[in-house]
Amino acid sequence: MNNKAKKTIKVILIVIAAIIVAFLGVAIVYLSIYYHAGDRALEALKSDDLFVVEEISSGYLFDGPGTEKAIIFYPGAKVEEKAYAPLLRKIAEEGTDVFLVSMPFRLAVFGVNKADSIRSAYDYKEWYMAGHSMGGAMAAVYEAKHEAEYDGVILLAAFATKKISDNDRLLSIYGSNDNVIDAGKYNENKKNWPKESSEYVIQGGNHAQFGDYGIQKGDGDAEISWEEQQRITVDYVKMFLE
Repeated sequence: MNNKAKKTIKVILIVIAAIIVAFLGVAIVYLSIYYHAGDRALEALKSDDLFVVEEISSGYLFDGPGTEKAIIFYPGAKVEEKAYAPLLRKIAEEGTDVFLVSMPFRLAVFGVNKADSIRSAYDYKEWYMAGHSMGGAMAAVYEAKHEAEYDGVILLAAFATKKISDNDRLLSIYGSNDNVIDAGKYNENKKNWPKESSEYVIQGGNHAQFGDYGIQKGDGDAEISWEEQQRITVDYVKMFLE
């Protein structure tokens, strides 16, 4: 190999290395920017004399008065998982324990199978998958692959990209003012719902108010409070589980 060829290869390798470094830099910046949990969410993570919130290896367990049913919840993309504490605590207070899962890089797509370790470590008669936005989509993917082990899936502003068995049940809830969810894909993927499916639209609700992490880019303005949106959500979830 002559010197000219060697120099050419060296230049190419330098360019490739520069591209890789630039890509990694962009990725690091992207992953470091996320929606943080608000004060109300942090308060909901505190245990008291009547309710226990336990930090576990995979996230948090909201341990309420119920003993037979459990939900495994996947958070939305680039949202601090703690942001869902107010909603999940309210659900647990109604009699269904909830596991809030921490995701790698705060993206559920990198932790689809994280429910495995929870399911193997705890004993409940009924298990449900659930999630918000991307977390809901990944929860549905997981549910589709483990239909015999779960009793249903709960989607908050999310859609199922894989066919859910008709042996399972599905609950879908979203806000009328949600401008984040892709309405076309949502409706298209209804074909993946099981026969026993329920859909509810919260009038005046939006995408972000299922959690407590502030205003989400591109979302519509809510016409109801986050407390009202979450209260309605809890009522629909309770009805679905009963």
